[in-house]
Amino acid sequence: MATETYEKNTDWNWRDLLGLLFLVLVIVPFLIEYKLFNGLRDFFQNELYAGTSIGLIMSLIFMAALFFIVLKPRKQTWAAVGVRSFSPGYWKLIAGWTFILVLVSVGLMVVMSFIGIGSDNSKTESLQTDMSVLHFIIAFVSAAIISPVYEEIFYRGFLYRFFQSRCGILSGMLLSSVIFTIVHIPTYNTLPVNFVSGLVFAWVYQKTGSVIPSIIIHGVFNGIAVTLTAMA
Repeated sequence: MATETYEKNTDWNWRDLLGLLFLVLVIVPFLIEYKLFNGLRDFFQNELYAGTSIGLIMSLIFMAALFFIVLKPRKQTWAAVGVRSFSPGYWKLIAGWTFILVLVSVGLMVVMSFIGIGSDNSKTESLQTDMSVLHFIIAFVSAAIISPVYEEIFYRGFLYRFFQSRCGILSGMLLSSVIFTIVHIPTYNTLPVNFVSGLVFAWVYQKTGSVIPSIIIHGVFNGIAVTLTAMA
């Protein structure tokens, strides 16, 4: 019943999509992730602080854009993008897909490492170089709480739902996952993981009608990744 409800309420248009994609693929990478990041890095003299600040700023920009461009003009609430409760019966699905995603991701990372594809992740390098309890907490909150919330609401709650309502479930999963992967460049060694995780998150949203299960899986997965990075 949840799936049927969220499909029938879709009345967004292609102008909404193009406007938000321009923000995500052009404005944010150039002005926020490049220009502002360099400024904050010079100010903090620390790439972890700069990267975490950028993540928080991006979350505010994404949510504000989604609210003012898509939801407010149509008098929709955040439930329209999947921010709603889910049946307790889905906790088994959440646990199962979290376990599967971790196993598949480990395998993909081993393969990428074996073929020599590296990464460019300044926050990870900064965390490993200057490890402390404070830095771990900052990195954990950024990766396991802030990023999963705004990314799932945007990429699954809006983007997947937009494509799914027009192109079908499979096309929606593939298109939203491709875009989700592109925005994670230049961490090239994690791009296969990003794509697979995008498929998992979209499928879980499709099954539950809520982005909260996807947020939970995303948060646990990222939290494990940060913890393993800190221990490396």
